[in-house]
Amino acid sequence: MSEYSLPRGIVISGTGLWTPPDAISNEELVAALNAHADKFNRDNAAAIESGEVTAKPYSSAEFIEKASGIKSRYVISKEGILDPERMRPYLPERGDDELCLQAEMGLNAAKLALQKANKKPEDIDAVIVGASYLQRAYPAIAIEIQGALGIDGFAFDMEVACSSATFSLQRAVDAVSSGSARAVLVINPELASPQVDYTDRDSHFIFGDVAVASVVERRECSTADTAWEILGTKAKTVFSNNIRSNFSYTSRAADVDPFGPGKLFHQNGRKVFKEVCPMAAAHLENQVQELGMEPNAISRWWLHQANINMNNLIAKKLMGDDATEERAPIVLDRYANTGCAGSLIAFNLHSDDLPVGSKGVICSFGAGYSIGSLALEKIAI
Repeated sequence: MSEYSLPRGIVISGTGLWTPPDAISNEELVAALNAHADKFNRDNAAAIESGEVTAKPYSSAEFIEKASGIKSRYVISKEGILDPERMRPYLPERGDDELCLQAEMGLNAAKLALQKANKKPEDIDAVIVGASYLQRAYPAIAIEIQGALGIDGFAFDMEVACSSATFSLQRAVDAVSSGSARAVLVINPELASPQVDYTDRDSHFIFGDVAVASVVERRECSTADTAWEILGTKAKTVFSNNIRSNFSYTSRAADVDPFGPGKLFHQNGRKVFKEVCPMAAAHLENQVQELGMEPNAISRWWLHQANINMNNLIAKKLMGDDATEERAPIVLDRYANTGCAGSLIAFNLHSDDLPVGSKGVICSFGAGYSIGSLALEKIAI
């Protein structure tokens, strides 16, 4: 897919990052999983010995960090996750007249983004929520947040797994470019913890919860001191079964447990690593070259934050021996994989220090396969 040619003058003028109050270390997570495995293996000792049941394997903090680079993660609630008898968060259901949890998360990040961009709700014409998981089918989470902020315009949800943030930013760019909105509030509230199988050694440590938000608008409308002008956007999807989350309302019609075996997040990690890394590196190299630059002209790469080994390999392919954590910041050690939000967390935390004229690329990739990216340049308003 060739680079989408953008009219100059569309900017990201502010971002917001809301971090949940609860954090769980690898050590805490492992203690809970191992206690659960102990009980399972003890309760099923005879079946395990006869070969009818497979014993639950144990984990370690060292294994998690070596496999992923993750040391801890933030979650909406620790309650339940660390209980070997429960192994899932406890999030009480809210009434229809209450703000839903995902909307509350997104609202927190949205207010921070509006403050950073020096904008008020009346300056916004559209709200887009993009997330790997959506709390409900309808009404849209975006419309709920729109209502809470008092924004007069339109809003919608979208989901492209871990590329939802970059894809939703691109839809915001399209709206501003076409003139259908002066400014768009893009919100990515990732509520991943309810979808994690905390009894699975290979995936229980991967995800965390977080919310990020961004304001996309025309440069001439911006009242921030500095902003990031969007030089180009790029998106690509290729179907793959290697990352799946199969929970569905149709499970009711199939007479199966909607959250039973195979319904929660699962992946073939080795194949994902082997196939996605070269795809992402080629995508990014092509993008900057189509804009008339080379990868070494990019001051900072805000890469998707799924696995440190993937990030290091992609950074090495793009920058060679010049690959450093300063040029490709890592935040997954603290936040874990936060679905589509990871690259925006990195952008939020590691962009203010760059001088005007610096160029950077935000990139996310994930299930689908899907990959989305935006090339940026820091400007003074």
